[in-house]
Amino acid sequence: MQILGPLRVWRDGVEVDTGPRQQQCVLALLAARAGHPVGVDELVDLLWGTDRPASALNIVHKYVGTLRRLLEPGLATRSTGSYLHRRGNGYVLAAGDGLVDLVAFRALVERPAPALGDYVEALSLWRGPAGEGLRDGPATPVFAALDDEFAGAAVAAAGLAARLGESERVLSALRLAARMAPHNEAIRAALTPEPAAPADGLIGRLQEAAELRRMLESALAGGSALALVEGEAGVGKTRLIEEVAAEAGRRGALVVWGRCAEGDGAPSMWPWEQAVAATLRSLPEVERRRRLGGDLGRLVTSDEVDVPAPLEPDSGARFRLFEGVAEVVAQAAARQPLVMVIDDLQWADIASLHLFGHLAARLPARAVLVGAVRTHSASHPELTRMLAQASRLPGHRRLPLGPLGPAEVGELVRRETGFTPSSAVIGRIHARTAGNPFFARELARLLRAGEAEGAGVPATVRDAVQDRMAGLDDHARRLLRIAALVGREVDLDLLARVADVDVRTCLARLEPAEALGLLGPAPGNPYSLYFAHDLVRESITVVTPAGQLPGLHLRVADALERADPGGDSVAERVAHHMWAAGPLADPARTTRALVRAGRRAMTKSAFEAAERQLREAVRVARSAGLAELELSALSQLTLVLGMQAGYVGAPLDVLERSEQLARGLGRDREATSFLFTRFTGLSQGVRVEESGRLAQQLREQGETSADYVVRIYGWLAGGMHEWETGRIGRAFRFLERAAAALADDLIRREDLPLLRDLKLVCTGMLGLMTMLYGDVTRARKLFDTMEADAGDDRYAVTFWASFAVIAAAVAGDPGWASRCAERSIAVDPERSFLFLGTYPRLARWWALGMTSRRPDAAGKLDQLITDSLLDPPRSSMTTWYAALAELLMAGGQVEKAAGALDRAERAVKTYGERHSEGMILLLRARLLHVRGEPAAVVRAAAERARDLSAEREAHLFAQRAESLLTEIGSGR
Repeated sequence: MQILGPLRVWRDGVEVDTGPRQQQCVLALLAARAGHPVGVDELVDLLWGTDRPASALNIVHKYVGTLRRLLEPGLATRSTGSYLHRRGNGYVLAAGDGLVDLVAFRALVERPAPALGDYVEALSLWRGPAGEGLRDGPATPVFAALDDEFAGAAVAAAGLAARLGESERVLSALRLAARMAPHNEAIRAALTPEPAAPADGLIGRLQEAAELRRMLESALAGGSALALVEGEAGVGKTRLIEEVAAEAGRRGALVVWGRCAEGDGAPSMWPWEQAVAATLRSLPEVERRRRLGGDLGRLVTSDEVDVPAPLEPDSGARFRLFEGVAEVVAQAAARQPLVMVIDDLQWADIASLHLFGHLAARLPARAVLVGAVRTHSASHPELTRMLAQASRLPGHRRLPLGPLGPAEVGELVRRETGFTPSSAVIGRIHARTAGNPFFARELARLLRAGEAEGAGVPATVRDAVQDRMAGLDDHARRLLRIAALVGREVDLDLLARVADVDVRTCLARLEPAEALGLLGPAPGNPYSLYFAHDLVRESITVVTPAGQLPGLHLRVADALERADPGGDSVAERVAHHMWAAGPLADPARTTRALVRAGRRAMTKSAFEAAERQLREAVRVARSAGLAELELSALSQLTLVLGMQAGYVGAPLDVLERSEQLARGLGRDREATSFLFTRFTGLSQGVRVEESGRLAQQLREQGETSADYVVRIYGWLAGGMHEWETGRIGRAFRFLERAAAALADDLIRREDLPLLRDLKLVCTGMLGLMTMLYGDVTRARKLFDTMEADAGDDRYAVTFWASFAVIAAAVAGDPGWASRCAERSIAVDPERSFLFLGTYPRLARWWALGMTSRRPDAAGKLDQLITDSLLDPPRSSMTTWYAALAELLMAGGQVEKAAGALDRAERAVKTYGERHSEGMILLLRARLLHVRGEPAAVVRAAAERARDLSAEREAHLFAQRAESLLTEIGSGR
């Protein structure tokens, strides 16, 4: 059976008539997928597209039955025979030895190191375009993909033949490939070898290529390497990397690319979606599915597994995602050397830059990470910071590409035109282009088109591209403008839908542009077109009339949504084009698109992109008076900001506006939730006076509201504020009421999305207040129950530990503090929850010092307080300064302990955080005792600590003060 050309079948040496055209197409499609099942529904789509008849399924089954009897005339009725088998809801053509020429072709070219004879034999199997005569319908891309395999093999064979000096052996195959793909530059180059060219086809760049090859050798030998290729636009960065990457592939390395796209229309983390997806495909199916079911499933969308559950607020999801990428890279590199290329880093979003830096610092053995970045262009400060950090890593190389010299420009022009220009022309081209290869190639194309040597030379790349477009008709120009708006790579079906033509017409109208080298088939994707260079696309975009842009953007958005209604895969692109359509787009639709895009970016931990999209959604909705949609956008924005910085970092203006909108819409419970979030942000930021005003407001609302949730918010805020002002008894009673109400199970999770967080906060605060109230046994039971309920959930464990370790520290129990801290850190070693996760780490150093296990513990604790609790100021800094003083006293560092208490007292006065004031006074009295002050002085200080604590019902500190008084009285 032959499919590499027109479909032909022989049985016992006699050619067989394969029947009507559609029946032939069924057999050809099964041959094109030989050995792999093809679903009946897919066959129907490939035969009829959207015009499927009602009896389509029956027709396909009939064709298969007829083909079975045609291939085996003696076959019994309803027997499947030897060749066409049923597989699930589809059919498969058994690919036995020698049955299908495509199978034989692949067996030869996919050998580990094909010899020239293998290539020659494989290429000889081709007689024309695959499926010739059956390619004018929906099945065209299937056959076109096979043609691409032929072209790739022909080019590879030509390179090998040239190195062996036997180019004539593949000449006929190359000519056939050129007829099948007349605009394929690689094939054209293989047909016109350049005698003066270096073996690898590069002009210049020999030193840089050699450096990249050395890095590749390092990876092949078990090392790792990081390279950053830099240069102005068009200088040949991508071309250089492609050359060395292709060599790496031939030597057995896995090469994956991620290409950043210019402008806000590119999805966040786009280069990593591409690169990580390609890397995952190299792993075994079980491992791939496991990874996609975890954090990587947020980055790489897949039909293989369900999308992971939503992220928790204030989480370290980004760190876990980045670590997941690093682990997958290590797994893939362990199987085969890996070369990962991230192109056009100057256009990367912030999250993508952070991931590049993260991976660069964690490159595993047998991995090479290559980044390409354009110089002399406006760049984000994060790019500058990432490049600076990368430059300090071991094994790093920065490869700047400069301009070509006159001789190299002359060689480039000669290759492009086929003749050697005069030195005067070379001089003018070199002077005008400053040695930029892309610009020089553009001018060389004009010479090849027949311009005289003395003709005027365009002043810029844009002029050169415009000169090339001058002969195109309006249809081609419009398609190019649409394509340029979509991006460097554009899906053919999308382009046709936007232009309101069918795909065949679209391709026909673009043929002249493809002939001019402006764009062509995307590498490895016959369903897309690809601009020859970003400079071509940019040159087309900037001259598109401004008045046409909004309408074109709206058409692109419409086409994207029709292709995948409500789909995550296009959410960010739809939002960009809706926003760019401006007043032509319905503001409600634009807002919804931006909110959906923000949610998708947030899922990928691209928080900066999510914030930008959601803020734009807020602006559009507010301008249009769409209160409901503005509130929806603000709710998402609050969540994104919380994930970046916790509640402390949530801007008050966002929360105030959200509360105002919710009250205006009659949603008092939702408004109270925003008010409570404002309160917690102020409280955790130690802005006690401001948080007190909001706590009072929440309490008053709760007292007058019939809504149980509003009342709980009031009690909880009241308890938290009474604690921060030191009135422990009042705090204890407020929190008991809140805890009892939450324990009644009168509230459902769907009625209160933050119910889990409220229960955690309430239980943790009640446990701490119970400890401060002096009931140590009950407090320990509350914390034990909270720990048991948390299980292995790192969010709940971290919440429990953040309160338990403070309770342990104020109780003076380093053993308990150590156990709680170590459990929390073991569950979440990377401190995913930045704010809450700080407290177990403070407690660990305090416990290590109090038990004399680490002599440097006091210094570590002091530094961690400075790093984590001072800027911005965070809740409980006074407690930890007091704990530091206690640790220093225990280690005999009396004067340093005095300094720590001074800092604690200054913090009390500065911020008004008084919940640990009794502990500070108690430690001040103990310091006097350690210094040997008169007993009366020490007793007076201890009595002051006891009396103040008793007055505020901080009975724990009062009890500890009594113990000190007893100690003083006994003369110890």
